[in-house]
Amino acid sequence: MSSELINQFVEKKSVDALNEFITSDDSKKIGEASILVADVLGTGDAFVPVADSAKDGEAKLLSSFHKNLLLLIQKTWVEEFDEELKEEVLYHLEEFNKKMEDKAYDEAYSLFLGIVSDVVYLMFGAQTKNPEFDEYALRIDPEFGLFWWYIKSLPKDAVWNKDKCRLAILLGMYFLANY
Repeated sequence: MSSELINQFVEKKSVDALNEFITSDDSKKIGEASILVADVLGTGDAFVPVADSAKDGEAKLLSSFHKNLLLLIQKTWVEEFDEELKEEVLYHLEEFNKKMEDKAYDEAYSLFLGIVSDVVYLMFGAQTKNPEFDEYALRIDPEFGLFWWYIKSLPKDAVWNKDKCRLAILLGMYFLANY
């Protein structure tokens, strides 16, 4: 997504926060940046207790996310040729849920990104492969567009520690569970 386009929707400090989140190895900076990114995604202070690993918010979020995404996938009408993908996504969602329950965040990370991309494809079809989809998403629904910007900004195969993977996943899950 072009910086010109995203700057029409978010402040520079938010773009900087996402960059800090992605590039930093400092736990404190990552945590602070995740809260700023949560603000961009519309979750704000409500994300703080979920991000705090000492609280029980993660288990509740996982349950809510799982139920909501399962319902969304099951209710999404797709062409016959996409039925197999729909079944694969449902399988991957269960696999992802198990990895999250086992706290294998580094293994769950790439699964999460794949699930989100596949679900967005099931909802919007082949236009998601079009480079103009990013702008389309921002224009039709800025909240979703910002979420999509977040997902597309994350590296597909990040070699991050478990805590950073956890926060990256939780930010996306929180948005989807409350969207």
